[in-house]
Amino acid sequence: MAELAAESRTPEVLFWVGCAGSFDSRAQKVTIAFTRLLQKAGVDFAILGTEESCTGDPARRAGNEFLFQMLAQQNVATLNMYEVKKIVTACPHCFNTIKNEYPLLGGNYEVMHHTQFLQSLLAEGKLKVEGGSFKGKKITYHDSCYLGRANGEYEAPRSVLASLEADLVEMKRCRTNGLCCGAGGAQMWKEDEPGSKRINTERTEEALETGASVVAVNCPFCLTMMSDGVKAKDKQDEVMVLDLSELILMNGK
Repeated sequence: MAELAAESRTPEVLFWVGCAGSFDSRAQKVTIAFTRLLQKAGVDFAILGTEESCTGDPARRAGNEFLFQMLAQQNVATLNMYEVKKIVTACPHCFNTIKNEYPLLGGNYEVMHHTQFLQSLLAEGKLKVEGGSFKGKKITYHDSCYLGRANGEYEAPRSVLASLEADLVEMKRCRTNGLCCGAGGAQMWKEDEPGSKRINTERTEEALETGASVVAVNCPFCLTMMSDGVKAKDKQDEVMVLDLSELILMNGK
């Protein structure tokens, strides 16, 4: 954004990368996959780079409201300085926070999750997908909490999956009745509480029960938790856990 601002240019879209997409080696692959799709579709976009801070979601969920306010106000000041209008992010936690919590701090933007943005690109014909390697294959889809129950978005990811011409097999608990992967609400950064089973193990078992060879996700936290669950069940050679942008890139034109 700084480089474009120096040339007096404003991109159509700001891609909010997020902490996981920036620093987690697995989530970085999703970041790259999504940017390649944006480039293929001819989308005029930019990132904040080092000027992007954590949205503050984990801090607020863990109860540190002061830290959340500090991070959020810093981000809002940066976004408003660049006169950002439209934001796309591959993280439902960033999506939820910027969309629903930043307006109270003076940050009013059109915010889209990357599955919603991909759906619009496919609908407009800017991205084309051929059935390819996933045609007829069993895929199950895990609803992330912050895209699904928190924001009521169930159709966009399924519409994107439909373009792959795969056989979508729903888990018993899906849509409004979906089960958390176990990492939301700042659980990602704390030790397990006493119990008989990890939540990601429970969710992975539900995914494996479908007989799908691919577990599709839309969130870096879900990606980590479901991948760990599949490895714990020693099924990593048979079942792939992939973000929707990776699935589209594998089959896109």
